[in-house]
Amino acid sequence: MEKIKVLTIFGTRPEAIKMAPLVKELNSREEIQSRVCVTAQHREMLDQVLNLFNIVPDFDLNIMQTRQSLTGITSRVLEGLEEVFDLEKPDIILVHGDTTTTFAGALAAYYKQIKVGHVEAGLRTFDKYFPFPEEMNRKLSGALADLHFAPTKGSKANLLREGVNEDSIYITGNTVIDAMAYTVEENYTFENEILNKIDYSKKVIMVTAHRRENWGEGIENICAAINKIVEKNSEVEVVYLVHLNPVVKDVVYRELGNKERIHLLSPLDTKETHNLVNKCYLVMTDSGGLQEEAPHLGRPVLVLRDVTERPEAVEAGTVKLVGTQIDEIYNAAMELIDNRGSYEAMSRAVNPYGDGKASIRICDAILKYFNRGKGKVEEFDC
Repeated sequence: MEKIKVLTIFGTRPEAIKMAPLVKELNSREEIQSRVCVTAQHREMLDQVLNLFNIVPDFDLNIMQTRQSLTGITSRVLEGLEEVFDLEKPDIILVHGDTTTTFAGALAAYYKQIKVGHVEAGLRTFDKYFPFPEEMNRKLSGALADLHFAPTKGSKANLLREGVNEDSIYITGNTVIDAMAYTVEENYTFENEILNKIDYSKKVIMVTAHRRENWGEGIENICAAINKIVEKNSEVEVVYLVHLNPVVKDVVYRELGNKERIHLLSPLDTKETHNLVNKCYLVMTDSGGLQEEAPHLGRPVLVLRDVTERPEAVEAGTVKLVGTQIDEIYNAAMELIDNRGSYEAMSRAVNPYGDGKASIRICDAILKYFNRGKGKVEEFDC
């Protein structure tokens, strides 16, 4: 019997982290012919993940340009994928989450009448400009998808409210939890020597912030809050993983450069990042992925945004929305630094995002869709 041709498409580091374990699972299935196409919407950061998981793409569009625009990314992905689809003729493509690569990939497949599977489907803030452009990338990809792999019951509920056929939705958990089985080591030694020299018996705060809606005043406020936290607490150290985009990097280095107990580092590879989370005291971030990863390791997360498309962790108590106002960030951090009860309440909350079997469920659902599966697909009971 002919194999099901599955083409997995991704272009950024966050996508790659979450798609890597799925690629591994696809490769293990005898019924599936697995292919990988990267757009390289991010180049260097994407390559770090490919190397970590030993994934060699079958197609590399290499679209990244300096100060690239959303329009440019979209058009280059559409044109590049048209050629790949004509050559490969996949039965189904898989895209992940909320990037411009995701939306353009789904649209390109729709134009060729190729089936679309959307991994991490159904996340919503219900505000098309927050996060921008991610919220609409998700909704538009969802409108084009034939299979929806929702990480949680809440994500499935969002899709049902939008009229998606329930038979096309599978609650799988999040593949990022699958990925962490490959990356986290208890006695890990960092490649970055600065991280090896930090005393993790202190209260080390890991920070990332790069979302478009935080550019300008938001990033400036986050930096001001970090300065205030460090100045008031001698036992606190901050490790800020600074995004490579000059719009972010220039502000952060201007405001936080050469400050005592503040370490400004370039983004780490996935293994280094996950192990830093495992060693730190808490995480402050506007990243979506870290809202899922840090709770898995028992680390509280302060989300530097006003809204989140991941409300499950907020409801579980392991994540708190604090926005980008200086006093709100400072007060929330101080509560966790000074109040052991508050810290333990967040660190011990149950992570609602997965059990490490999401990739298995997704592959089982694909086989069922193409009438090659055996029985009912076991879903994640979140």
